[in-house]
Amino acid sequence: MDDVPFSAPAERNRQPILELLQAWLPDGGRMLEIGSGTGQHASFFGTALSRPPWQWQWQPSERPAELHRLNAGLAHYRTEGGPEPIALDVSGAWPKGPFDAAFSANTAHIMHWREVVAMLSGVARCLRSGGLFFLYGPFKRAGRHNASSNAEFDASLRQRDAEMGIRDLQDLDREAEACGLQRIAEIRMPANNHILVFRKAGETLDQTRQPGRSS
Repeated sequence: MDDVPFSAPAERNRQPILELLQAWLPDGGRMLEIGSGTGQHASFFGTALSRPPWQWQWQPSERPAELHRLNAGLAHYRTEGGPEPIALDVSGAWPKGPFDAAFSANTAHIMHWREVVAMLSGVARCLRSGGLFFLYGPFKRAGRHNASSNAEFDASLRQRDAEMGIRDLQDLDREAEACGLQRIAEIRMPANNHILVFRKAGETLDQTRQPGRSS
């Protein structure tokens, strides 16, 4: 068990994230997860969203150097089959789409800013028109944190690596719009996190469950 990768935050946040995805997504499609880490989210969401009435195919991915860790996690956590994980360097080649949606959790503050921009650009290229991108994590607004704990976390990240750090909504919106993605919601989640929902320009997904809420 000691060799199995595990993330306590992924375990804690998975149910609230699943409920949000179920509220926003149509019944089926192809989902690309960027930075699947330990595989806990891919296993949990991939299973929950593949059972009736859901028909989603959850595609996990991870940086080439970390793919072995993801494989180990999926081998342990997966209770049902699913697509084999793929190597994805956001600054390199992206998988062939189109995907109907994309998801990434707790990656934007770990990536360098140029990688965040590359992620937004890559998502825009591989999403189909009207597809959604869900980005989970802590974010700043106009340079201000929404909690002292996030400010402390941001400082610790920048101490480790000056190019890491919690990203500002204005910066993300600007780069997303340049790629053809529009943020349509900012949804408050537990532990001072949010999910940002971006939509690729074009025909909207058939979102019969979409609540259209934002905060």
